[in-house]
Amino acid sequence: MNKYRTHNCNELRKDDLDKDILISGWINKKRDHGNLLFIDLRDNYGITQCIIDKENKNFLDLEKTQLETVIKVSGKVVNRSNETINRDIETGEIEVVINEFEILGTCKELPMPVFSDQEYAEEIRLKYRFLDLRRKKIHENIILRSKVISYIRNEMTKLGFLEFQTPILTSSSPEGARDFLVPSRLNPGKFYALPQAPQQFKQLIMVSGFDKYFQIAPCFRDEDARADRSPGEFYQLDLEMSFVEQEDVFNVVETLMVNTFKKFSNKKLMYDKFPKISYADAMLNYGSDKPDLRNPLLINDITEIFTREDVSFGIFKKLVKSGSKVRCISTKNTKDKPRSFFDNIDKWAKEQGASGLAYFTFEKEDQLSAKGPIGKFFSKEALEEIMKQTNSEVGDSIFMACGKQNDLEKITSLARDKIAKDLDLIDDDVFAFCWIVDYPMFEKDEITNKIEFSHNPFSMPQGNLTEENFKNPLDILAYQYDIVCNGIELSSGAIRNHKPELMYKLFSIAGYDKNQVDEKFSGMINALSYGAPPHGGIAPGIDRIVMLLANEKNIREVTMFPMNQNAQDLMMKAPSDVSEDQLKELNIAIKNKK
Repeated sequence: MNKYRTHNCNELRKDDLDKDILISGWINKKRDHGNLLFIDLRDNYGITQCIIDKENKNFLDLEKTQLETVIKVSGKVVNRSNETINRDIETGEIEVVINEFEILGTCKELPMPVFSDQEYAEEIRLKYRFLDLRRKKIHENIILRSKVISYIRNEMTKLGFLEFQTPILTSSSPEGARDFLVPSRLNPGKFYALPQAPQQFKQLIMVSGFDKYFQIAPCFRDEDARADRSPGEFYQLDLEMSFVEQEDVFNVVETLMVNTFKKFSNKKLMYDKFPKISYADAMLNYGSDKPDLRNPLLINDITEIFTREDVSFGIFKKLVKSGSKVRCISTKNTKDKPRSFFDNIDKWAKEQGASGLAYFTFEKEDQLSAKGPIGKFFSKEALEEIMKQTNSEVGDSIFMACGKQNDLEKITSLARDKIAKDLDLIDDDVFAFCWIVDYPMFEKDEITNKIEFSHNPFSMPQGNLTEENFKNPLDILAYQYDIVCNGIELSSGAIRNHKPELMYKLFSIAGYDKNQVDEKFSGMINALSYGAPPHGGIAPGIDRIVMLLANEKNIREVTMFPMNQNAQDLMMKAPSDVSEDQLKELNIAIKNKK
């Protein structure tokens, strides 16, 4: 028999009455009733209530034992009285009368309580992450993460994928973020890079003749933290398939996501077959390529309205003449909303750095008119045209903004979310997936005017490209796609460019000559020259999937040992200084070290 326990702390039931048992765990709570001391004993599996009376020789010792001390209890299982039954825990009908106890691990004074989910400063939580992880909610999140990963791994195997591991020490490549560099002792002055993603390796696996690959892959990016992205490292479901088109990848991922989200959440799926939205339409209708489709509000372009003679809103008309655009959001049946509702949204927009949001409400008594600060500037005919373009009705309201396209997309996207929340239009009990497709192959840097890859540089462009196409690179679309859920991007993916000559051409547009491509991607280019199959894939973020399933807003709540916003591990004190001997061995010198 195990010397520490006969049962876990969630196992005991009424069937175990009168049994002599051993259980071990942490003291979660204590309640001292004078003659009786109640102890909630907790382990990974659950809680058992233990009780000891004052006549027991161990009473005083247990009474002064610190919370979170690890103890072993021997005792007898008894019924709880009807009035003390706890339906919230699995062991709530019984309790254990303590005969003996033994301290297995002492505990110092706690810097934060473990028995509650009270919010604490991030610095404290991360410094004492091992205590934070004992707390019920985050403990359950991490268990959920483990179960989700196990399930995904099993499902991928069922779908015919083989799991392979790719190198962690590799070469630097332009993946869209900064590399973490690792100095080489055996090759002085040269560096490995930790992989931002196994991109090149998984393509090489396809070139090697394997048909379907996956990996729960660690990825490393030296980038700033945000709610849905941890600095430093993260995990993704990396997958690649040979002899596939875009739709084949979609079918695999949709099957996996639908099954996973139905298994681990009681929330509804808005779509079992995910809608496909072009990048251009997403930016127009949602102001973002990460739209939350739970939000029914759409953005419309009504620029042409302000070229009409019967529209006299001079500020917008002047801006439109100089090249600005006007976009608007129609809200259904908001005629009875108070003036403060509209003014607060306008004020909010100004706080975001915009000039505000103009607004009016459609009214009709004798004839169609607009109520609001700018309503008088529109004729009946102009209002009818706006109603037609925005699918609006009498009683609906219009919020509009004017400016350059990029600025417009930003503010209208934010406004769409803000207005929907204020109107309580978003159903939190739903997962709404979609695909964003037809991304531009290239984009222009607003500061440098340099042509750059918009997504993955190894993506296949759409269509049969001619020299004429290459003269207008910003018009080239790619077989690139994102999967989005509830406004969160889970992953980018693409059908890959497996043709070396075409790859050289595309890289030249982005400013890379042949020698640079050969130097940076020698392994890839060389491999593609020896018979490469058409292939494609994607890599949904494991952390983001679990974050959605756990109904958390911050990815750190589902990550076991995350870093803080400054990419520091407060618990292990990393990054840290290293000795001069270590630096010398690596042929590295630090300038101006303080």
